[in-house]
Amino acid sequence: MTAPITQDLLTIPRKLPETALKNIVGLTRDQLRDALVEAGTPEKQAKMRVGQIWQWVYHWGVRDFAQMTNLAKDYRAFLAERFEIAVPEIVTRQVSADGTRKYLLRIAGGHEVETVYIPEESRGTLCISSQVGCTLTCSFCHTGTQKLVRNLTAGEIVGQVMVARDDLGEWPVQGAPKDETRLVSNVVLMGMGEPLYNFDNVRDAMKVVMDGEGISLSRRRITLSTSGVVPEIAKTAEEIGCLLAVSFHATTDETRNMLVPVNKKWNIETLLNALREYPRLSNSERITFEYVMLDGVNDSDADARRLVKLIRGIPAKINLIPFNEWPGVAYKRSSWERIEAFADIVHKAGYASPIRTPRGEDIMAACGQLKTATERGRKTAAQIAAEARV
Repeated sequence: MTAPITQDLLTIPRKLPETALKNIVGLTRDQLRDALVEAGTPEKQAKMRVGQIWQWVYHWGVRDFAQMTNLAKDYRAFLAERFEIAVPEIVTRQVSADGTRKYLLRIAGGHEVETVYIPEESRGTLCISSQVGCTLTCSFCHTGTQKLVRNLTAGEIVGQVMVARDDLGEWPVQGAPKDETRLVSNVVLMGMGEPLYNFDNVRDAMKVVMDGEGISLSRRRITLSTSGVVPEIAKTAEEIGCLLAVSFHATTDETRNMLVPVNKKWNIETLLNALREYPRLSNSERITFEYVMLDGVNDSDADARRLVKLIRGIPAKINLIPFNEWPGVAYKRSSWERIEAFADIVHKAGYASPIRTPRGEDIMAACGQLKTATERGRKTAAQIAAEARV
């Protein structure tokens, strides 16, 4: 069986625009301190200034230096001349019948990515992107049909969280009683792109998101999903320490090569060996194995039995994902009876096997469906060939 998706899009590369102002969003504390000193802030004052600016930007959600009232007016003017507080721009905002919100966001250079907010009774999860497009070409994933344009900067990753908090009205109000309610209580790096192919920017962004004096999400509220970029898995444990999810989706190399082509580089055995070390390295909770249920491809009882045998010894849960279909895809969602039978085998083997409820399908916001709506900056191969003949 061959992968049913062929890529017909060629990327027209675009350089990031050069600006005179340095964006503060996404800088770690050390990076912000260095930037302030380089701009002319006395070194003895720099640590204090970082703390003040940090609280305004990440606790109060302020975007204007003029509003930072515990800074002297001349220093506010100094900052405004050299820095900016910039986040992605909302191009479109769609709300599903189930309350899911999907944002199409424009970032530097005119590129666009999608971010999804999923409200639930006990939490609100924000699914954020790490790349424009993707290199992995997973055959069941809509994003995989769009070629990689570029990595997101740390500021563009953090900016997605800030934009969602803007839209939800989640920033605290000065002088109002403290409200501990968290609308964005969890972040999952499961949007567009492979986070571990943009490791440094993802790491720095998560340092900002986890900082206790700002957005303040604990590492156990952040889950990074990878398709299996083995060399970066140990680094994730050591330098980020968040929870880990793995897009697994198959129990044989033959099937996984088709579904998740990165498996040809790091096969199932190599991946599982790396994962066995992850809980020890990061002191994290269970690893989540994401498993999309594809009719007649990976959903048999034999697959379920192989799965539990493969992951034996790894603290884990199996997240079963009913396939979210999209126009042009060759796969079908497994029947509900087949999914339940698969889940039963996994559960009886001693692993939690929740079946993920599809969310936001009516606005193409469900797992595996993300793909930017715009064709700006991209043309089909046929269009480019036709233009070349003119």
